[in-house]
Amino acid sequence: MTLEQNDLDIIKNRLGREPNKVEEEFFVNLWSEHCAYRSSRPVLTNFVTDGDNVVIGPGDDAGVINLPNGEMLALAIESHNHPSYVDPYNGAATGVGGIVRDILSMGARPIALLDPLRFGDLDKEKNRYLLEGVVDGISDYGNSIGVPTVGGEVEFDSSYNGNPLVNAFCVGVVENLVTAKAKTPGNSLLLVGASTGRDGLGGASFASQELEEESEEERPSVQVGDPFTEKLLIDCILEMAEESLIEACRDLGAAGLGGASSEMCSLGGFGAEIDLNKVHLREEDMHPLEILLSESQERMLVEIDPENIDKARELVEKYDLESNVVGEVIKEEQYIAWHNDEKVVDLPVKLLTEEAPTYNRNEKEVDRSQEISSRTTPPVEESLTKIMANPNIASKEWIYSQYDYEVQTRTVVKPGADAAVLQMDEEGIALTSGCNSHHTYLNPFMGGKGSVLLNAMNLATMGAEPIAMVDCLNFGNPEREEIYWEFKETVKGMAEMADSMDIPVVGGNVSLYNESIEYGSTVKPTPNIGMVGWIPDIEQIPSMDVSTGDHVYLYGETRPELGASQYFKEIYNSVGENPPIPTDQDTENIKKVRQIVRENDIATARAISRGGLITALAKTAIKNNVGIKTDLTDVQGELDREEIFFSESYGRFLLISKKELEIEDNLLSHIGQIQNKKLEIQLVEDKSSWGPKELKKAYKSIEKLMKG
Repeated sequence: MTLEQNDLDIIKNRLGREPNKVEEEFFVNLWSEHCAYRSSRPVLTNFVTDGDNVVIGPGDDAGVINLPNGEMLALAIESHNHPSYVDPYNGAATGVGGIVRDILSMGARPIALLDPLRFGDLDKEKNRYLLEGVVDGISDYGNSIGVPTVGGEVEFDSSYNGNPLVNAFCVGVVENLVTAKAKTPGNSLLLVGASTGRDGLGGASFASQELEEESEEERPSVQVGDPFTEKLLIDCILEMAEESLIEACRDLGAAGLGGASSEMCSLGGFGAEIDLNKVHLREEDMHPLEILLSESQERMLVEIDPENIDKARELVEKYDLESNVVGEVIKEEQYIAWHNDEKVVDLPVKLLTEEAPTYNRNEKEVDRSQEISSRTTPPVEESLTKIMANPNIASKEWIYSQYDYEVQTRTVVKPGADAAVLQMDEEGIALTSGCNSHHTYLNPFMGGKGSVLLNAMNLATMGAEPIAMVDCLNFGNPEREEIYWEFKETVKGMAEMADSMDIPVVGGNVSLYNESIEYGSTVKPTPNIGMVGWIPDIEQIPSMDVSTGDHVYLYGETRPELGASQYFKEIYNSVGENPPIPTDQDTENIKKVRQIVRENDIATARAISRGGLITALAKTAIKNNVGIKTDLTDVQGELDREEIFFSESYGRFLLISKKELEIEDNLLSHIGQIQNKKLEIQLVEDKSSWGPKELKKAYKSIEKLMKG
């Protein structure tokens, strides 16, 4: 990439001279969309980022919140989309490593990972290769560093052909809080961890490009991870923080040493002077620009009082890591870098880090609804079998079974449920991630609201109250008017729903230009969310133990909202017209279900979302190896068979209890009981049934496909 002429003119006018080649490339990276959020910064102001429990909001490596038990939790989410297309294994692995270091830089011990993923159609061999490589990268790295991967989401759609989305959400318990804000001029800047090489060069600018067929030749832009060094780095940084040696800390992520050092000192209102000859290298004859911008992994920059440098370096040596003092914080707000006694960078630090001009993009509303002129309804038995075999519905156990989700011994509810649960003494936190991009595609504003609502619904199934969220906003080229419109509308919807539910947005990531020239595709708007919920008593969560005779309840109202449903996509190959519309009642339903779960003997609870009510019933039967006999005649009302079965209306839950619930609520309907044979559903006009073998065969079909 090169600087646009307008950007170059701004820089020249501010400097009163031409930037040299090193400085110009520095601006290419720090003024990239990935670092400077030039298209998104004005839009992100819609989010409410503060609250009574917010300690640190957006702007640092991770957000930090106070938990009701007095502990602090750090949370962050990031994308590693383009690198994962070029090199799926290392792209995904280093995505995990990077988000873990973001948490670490706050003085927090990482305790859980979740991975919302998106891939193209699985009938293409390339997409299966990408999926396998990404899963291997996540599992190998996460398992090696001892951080459990406890949840996530996988969605498949042709819009992700040529541009998969690999997002990583991480949370950590703060042990000794530090920030990325430099404290004092004269303090040393200590580079800790792995040596610096040429891998990852230009990663920030690379992440701001569309993918072309030749992108696989861009391997120098993809970092290579070393999880064993990362594990040592985690322990080292946490001990340095415990010994009060760290004044400020930042992960070397986008734009490498240059990005970390300039941002750290700029946040503190200071500047930095860097000696690139002091950086420990693993390759010879590296150009100063390469040293400055390399995104080699497993490296952290820490601000240290000079009196503590010897002690800090001794501690680094204890963990068999390398470290060097590569510069210092200076009072003048200038960024200066030297190489071989030559000043290769001399720039106002704020110009680099804060003054990239934002874009006032044009936008154009698009009507994406599709009328289905002839709906020839197939037999419902056939429809459900098709839906259960769809990769978006089918079992993902073959993926999460590769992850070590029990390491650290906190995991109470494991992958496969709507939300993971981690124990925090007698209390707990619930974690969930993802969104429904089909909803957002058909109606970005309502889909944005629904993305927040869906995650809160998932938390409610564990009796958890949402207390904070982060978001990873994955969109196409914002220079296209319809893409910028869907981005703005999605964010507005998310912000409105989060604010109405009192969920602060404490951080996030924007990933734009997710398009593939090779496939001529643009990703559907994918606002993946990472959300944390609080459980005051870990003993209150559902037992997850379902047995014959248990009572089955439906909570919430099913509306004729088949637009953007998995059913319409599978059966009619259409997005339809009427998307699910989140309502105030839906948010109230979340509160009611959370209360029901906390106060009653609930065996299991499931949010009804992708695939509708019938899919939730089928998944429950398969997961627990039981049958379910249900009668929906009282709740069907004016709905036709397709609507009652496959509508994806928000605010609905499937609840199973050992005893009949003595609750007076007109939205709670007793619809059946657990039995030891088929799934049977009685409607007003007919009865349908499915045997366990045929449902399970369809549900496990993706495993057969991936295992060849």
